[in-house]
Amino acid sequence: MNSKLSVSLIVFFAVSFANAQSKKPLDHSVYDGWQSIGERKISNDSKWVVYSIDVQEGDNELVIQSTDVKYKRIIPRGYNAMITEDSRYAVFKIKPLYKDTRQARIKKRKPEDFPKDSFAIVELGKDSIMKVARVKSYKIPEKASGWVAYHLEKPLQDTSKRFEKMDSVMKTIDSVKKVLPAPGLKEPDPKKKKKRMQPPAKEDEWFDEENEEWITDAEGDEAGTAKTEEGTELVIINLETGEKQVLKHVSEYYWSKTGNILLTEGTSIRTDKNSKASVAIWRSIENKLDTISRGGNGFKNYAIDDKGTKVAFVAERDSSSKALQKFYKLWYWHNGYDSAKLLLDKNSAGMLLGWGISETGELSFSKSGKRLFLGTAPIQPPRDTTLIEADLVKVDIWHYKDDYLQPQQLRNLDRELKRNYTGMYELATDKYLQLADKNIPQVIITNEGDGGQFTGITDVGKRVSLQWEGETKKDIYAIDAVTGERKLVKKDLSGFASVSPMGEYIIWYDNKARNYFTWKDGVTKNISSKIPVKLYNEDFDMPDDPNPYGIMGWYENDAAVFLYDKYDIWRVNMSDNSIPKNITGYGRKASVTFRHIQLDPEKRFFNADAILARKFSHKTKESLLEFVLTGGGTSYIDMENKNFSIGQVAASGRKVNILQPALIYTKESYTRPPDLYVAFQIQPDDESSYGTQRNYRVYEIQLSSINPQQKNYNWGTAELFKWKAYDGKDATGIVYKPEDYDPKKKYPLICYFYEKLSDGLHQYLPPSPTPSRLNIPFFVSRGYIVLAPDIVYSKGYPGKSAYNYIVSGARALVKKGWVDSTRIGLQGQSWGGYQVAHLITRTNLFKAAWAGAPVANMTSAYGGIRWESGLNRQFQYEKSQSRIGATLWEKPQLFIENSPLFHLPKVNTALVIMANDADGAVPWYQGIELFTGLRRLGKKVWMLNYNGEAHNLVERKNRKDIQVREQQFFDWLLKGDKPARWLEEGVPAADKGKDWGLGK
Repeated sequence: MNSKLSVSLIVFFAVSFANAQSKKPLDHSVYDGWQSIGERKISNDSKWVVYSIDVQEGDNELVIQSTDVKYKRIIPRGYNAMITEDSRYAVFKIKPLYKDTRQARIKKRKPEDFPKDSFAIVELGKDSIMKVARVKSYKIPEKASGWVAYHLEKPLQDTSKRFEKMDSVMKTIDSVKKVLPAPGLKEPDPKKKKKRMQPPAKEDEWFDEENEEWITDAEGDEAGTAKTEEGTELVIINLETGEKQVLKHVSEYYWSKTGNILLTEGTSIRTDKNSKASVAIWRSIENKLDTISRGGNGFKNYAIDDKGTKVAFVAERDSSSKALQKFYKLWYWHNGYDSAKLLLDKNSAGMLLGWGISETGELSFSKSGKRLFLGTAPIQPPRDTTLIEADLVKVDIWHYKDDYLQPQQLRNLDRELKRNYTGMYELATDKYLQLADKNIPQVIITNEGDGGQFTGITDVGKRVSLQWEGETKKDIYAIDAVTGERKLVKKDLSGFASVSPMGEYIIWYDNKARNYFTWKDGVTKNISSKIPVKLYNEDFDMPDDPNPYGIMGWYENDAAVFLYDKYDIWRVNMSDNSIPKNITGYGRKASVTFRHIQLDPEKRFFNADAILARKFSHKTKESLLEFVLTGGGTSYIDMENKNFSIGQVAASGRKVNILQPALIYTKESYTRPPDLYVAFQIQPDDESSYGTQRNYRVYEIQLSSINPQQKNYNWGTAELFKWKAYDGKDATGIVYKPEDYDPKKKYPLICYFYEKLSDGLHQYLPPSPTPSRLNIPFFVSRGYIVLAPDIVYSKGYPGKSAYNYIVSGARALVKKGWVDSTRIGLQGQSWGGYQVAHLITRTNLFKAAWAGAPVANMTSAYGGIRWESGLNRQFQYEKSQSRIGATLWEKPQLFIENSPLFHLPKVNTALVIMANDADGAVPWYQGIELFTGLRRLGKKVWMLNYNGEAHNLVERKNRKDIQVREQQFFDWLLKGDKPARWLEEGVPAADKGKDWGLGK
């Protein structure tokens, strides 16, 4: 080697090492200001990008930037941004200052007294900005430009007028003192409603100023308007001219896609007894407002067709405001109508007996506008008002024939009360057809609602086995969209079913047969039997049938379907028996996985154009982009990257002009934050035509540079690490080392795991207070090595499997000379927490262990409830993650062998348990069993119960707290630091809320 080069390299590495040594370690103060890219949008002409730079806690920034980076503007606290269809304007909201909102929360102000958002419009490339204070929301047409509507908050009270009124009232009181009743006379009843000062229209009518509503002595016998919050001003702006139109007392509003109409709902006015709730159409071209419905107790579920010529909604207009039972009706308006007409109600032909229009069902027009879909439901009996709360018996009755266990029923009670079933109204023939019902509750419509055949799916009568299977078998039906006739297509399917976009084919994957099947015109066909590779999860290691890799999509006119295997994409033609074609070609051979990236959210099928795919290497864990031809063939895109996330593609690239897709995306690695980039020119590397096996080079520009402060901190590195597990298989994991790693030193090690984590090698991990996971960059920065091993499980032996991979991996690092074998710790959450608890009963290798939400006793957990969903836990052990593969009474020895509770006398590792009393996944009594068992045995054990918290911590204050405690615990046992008081002495209940025990 050249001597000058040798000297240069020595100097380079010496300087690099010195720089790394001089950097400070991360501490808990860095979290709030650490940045990430949030929302992001690119204009349709690909010239403008709007994105947010978010912090973990505090005020964000909205950035408006040209893709040539010649223009950049930062809007403090901007969010919820849109770019208009013509690429001329950015519209967005602006949050109040974080400190102001926090102060209002501390003072427990009412929601209406909190600081409110503002609204803003910026013409792209210009410096001016239009701002409006106190705005609830804004909307722009989806497929049109030139218009924006924003909805104002309720105006603030004019306090000066209020004080003037108070002065006037006081003077009035002074003037009438002489007429107050003398002692002994009857005082006015303070509960009696006060009459208005002005004469009412009727004797039995008055205005209740306290509750802001008109009252009649009839007590609701007459039809009237229910008490609702009064609407506020809606402002419509013509962006071309700047003209404004103000609509008063608006509660809801919706643009048509093309922006030709704006549908509004107006409320009654509290001071005007003659005012009524209404629905109106504002026409943007004519600048004209037409009321299409007036009066009623409730308007809901608006729908507008794609052309903006038809409107539908449900409304209750006949009952009194206090009626115990209300019957909603379906109303319909077409351009040219003076007002909306009644289309459907509970007495209409085709409506099931005892059913009516559901106020919670979704309304939608078909693509052509010829059909209207709605929700119906059985009419519920009125509430019995003769029963009083004190006399009501509160009991849940569990029945062995119930479809769902009572906890699941109660958990889903609100959803069940709102459950509705799809019906269809043919507008041309005025015919109603009930598609779904209690026997077939799910119906999939086809061809955007205009299909001739729909698909019904039902598991009615098959739900009890959900308790131990974790899923239900399903029957699949073909439903004639004209007659409603149902044909049974597949019975007792274990798998999933869907339908082709045009509705020609019903397709399903059968978990037992492990193949895809289609049905058309009474003929069932296995379409995947000729594919020579597995289409189901090859790495599946649970005691159940593996799931398939899935369907990428369909070719236009339902001509072909594209299926995934682990690596490649297969095209299966529908019209012939040709051999399915591997269109990606080499994925399996190269150990890379191709997956389609959806660029156009409205695209329903593929055509002859190429598709953009993510190519993930299982060897290097890198992600790349590649063009894939739907007929076969790929073209590599030359874009250096480790990991990326596609944000959006400009409309000009969706069709697809594949040489200029104008993508925005983030790129990241463990050492590089996920900054935003734009690639707006992709060109072949030679003069050859597109479609051959050619490389394409990308012209990309970096738009953001977040977290510049990272360079001041001792960060770290991430690398793949391979070794042999105790079961003889090759093992893989990620090893994280400090940036200032010194090969001459031995480091403390923390093993963090779940199942398989190595695919995240190039994922950027920001220092943040996590819900319960290990804060990897924090510990690495402070001189720890972290190992994240992949675990492969054997049926019936999840604990032993964890031992095989985690312990062997830790010892492999010790052999490398990187780790001090006397300073090794464990951290895991949920399934990881269980494995932590199990490992410390099997080895003394670990000096410190932290288990979040662990299962300690599989025998007691087996029959328990996952309270968040109401599901029984049996399926988890028989079919799913816990991997026992048998019932408790079939193989009790496996439940005992894999339960840490039965092996606690062997524990010599200090353990901290997190078990929260509102955990909806793992009952917190599992943590109690583990804690009390170890405590009785005299072992070092602590338990943290964050009151009211979930399985994973939600509240940021608790996340911050647990980060501090984890550091104190591991630093004490693995670094020799002085222990905090909560570790040495605990925190008595009497000191709760006064002393957190964090001091030393």
